[in-house]
Amino acid sequence: MSILNMFDLSGKKAIVTGGGRGLGKGMAEGLCEAGAEVVLIGSSDSVLKTADEFVGKSYKAFGLQGNLSEEDRIPLIFERALTLLNGKIDILINNAGLQSRHKCEEFPLSDWHSVMQVNLNAVFSLCQLAGKKMIEEGYGKIINMASMLSFFGGFTVPAYAASKGGVAQLTKALANEWSKKNVHVNAIAPGYMDTEMNINLVNDAERNGEILNRIPIGRWGTPEDMKGLAVFLASPASDYINGAIIPIDGGYLGK
Repeated sequence: MSILNMFDLSGKKAIVTGGGRGLGKGMAEGLCEAGAEVVLIGSSDSVLKTADEFVGKSYKAFGLQGNLSEEDRIPLIFERALTLLNGKIDILINNAGLQSRHKCEEFPLSDWHSVMQVNLNAVFSLCQLAGKKMIEEGYGKIINMASMLSFFGGFTVPAYAASKGGVAQLTKALANEWSKKNVHVNAIAPGYMDTEMNINLVNDAERNGEILNRIPIGRWGTPEDMKGLAVFLASPASDYINGAIIPIDGGYLGK
């Protein structure tokens, strides 16, 4: 297979959660540009607007509203996405995420459960649902969204840190069992990204300065920075990579 064909996703069917904006939108667009047909799942109507935007660029895309915080609805959401893809899935990107900030001693248990449901429980459920289909087909690529907080503890975000540590370990556990079945499971660990989730940090002059001083490349990441690795991990080019947690952080971890 030529190197260009190794990155070609023509005819592949993909689901991207949290695909209506931010990093999810960037990765979904990358898959579309590489030839994949993509269902964007999200809780707001931004997924519908983004899908319309992609269709306007002659990509094959569908928007599907679904709330991953409702555990019992996840199988139905998945089945609806699968129907849009004519019953086939080759690629799953678990990008949807939830954040909540409180001091650890004051962190509400309700917020803990909400964050863990979206960031970890829903990821496992969707991996399991997609994994069964991929094992039947004998091929699949699952990309989970880890974080710098898969490595660090952070401050005032105990639930987020715990969930992202869990995503990293879940990714390895699934890869251990599914690699021989030709289902590849890896994770991307974004660094500090200029997205809606981090708007308070971006607007905090002191904290923003601290963060930029730690990033050797000297800037925050963007959704565009996610495209290359997402396409790589979704393509045959990464067939010998399994259970990896790959940072996109501008060099943050190395400093």
